[in-house]
Amino acid sequence: MDYILKTDDLHFSYGGEQLTVEVLNGVYLNIKKGQFIALLGHNGSGKSTLAKHFNAILLPTGGHVYVCGMDTLDESLTISIRQKAGMVFQNPDNQLVATVVEEDVAFAPENLGVPSAEIRERVDGALRDVGMYEYRNHAPHRLSGGQKQRVAIAGIIAMRPECIILDEPTAMLDPVGRREVLSTIHELNKTYNITVVLITHHMEEAVDADRVVIMSDGGILADGDPRSIFPRVELLREAGLSVPQTVELLYELERAGLDVRLDALTPDECADEIERLFSEGLDCTS
Repeated sequence: MDYILKTDDLHFSYGGEQLTVEVLNGVYLNIKKGQFIALLGHNGSGKSTLAKHFNAILLPTGGHVYVCGMDTLDESLTISIRQKAGMVFQNPDNQLVATVVEEDVAFAPENLGVPSAEIRERVDGALRDVGMYEYRNHAPHRLSGGQKQRVAIAGIIAMRPECIILDEPTAMLDPVGRREVLSTIHELNKTYNITVVLITHHMEEAVDADRVVIMSDGGILADGDPRSIFPRVELLREAGLSVPQTVELLYELERAGLDVRLDALTPDECADEIERLFSEGLDCTS
């Protein structure tokens, strides 16, 4: 099987000998190349800690993590691992290091020793990929939040990764910025077959993922496609999570005794399901 990310009995603990807090307690997870994964969980569930293992920011205290077959515990492979798996954080200001957009995108390739001509090609291509080429000579601090995040993503793309891990990249953005960033991420996944691991608190952002992984108390609670995961409303609520608003509405209709599909995830599907109820003779006055 062509796994780009793999964890094998992954454990991770913070602290020393006298006070140890286990954050991950035996995680087994395999992610295939080209998949779009939504990683969900309540605060403290371990999802961000897991994500940092995919980029070798954190190393296992037990078990193993493999990126394109490379064991992250082998420190001689750290640079190669980070070229394969790039990380985008919640606050883009923490990743922007230059005073001009194109210089910021060029920063990582320059540090990797990429030849100048190739850097130029990579920078221009990455900025076009995220729809920010026309801003290449702008100052990053004058951009909107969504634009800054797209520049941060371009900086990762310029490294030519096979996987991008995004830790709540839309958490600090307004609705317009969220749409811009999500559109960019999906386009990269579809056009270039880049594997995406998206950590998010917004359930609607996970609806279009290939696969949803739910974390709770340092382990995997549920793993499957969105249509099999989100109808499990009670399980998600017990894990401290909400569900997409479409599922919430249909769930309440089901509790009221109506025969509805809980896997109608998108607004259009939800509307069609409600229209079906009325067409089959639902009495809206009852």
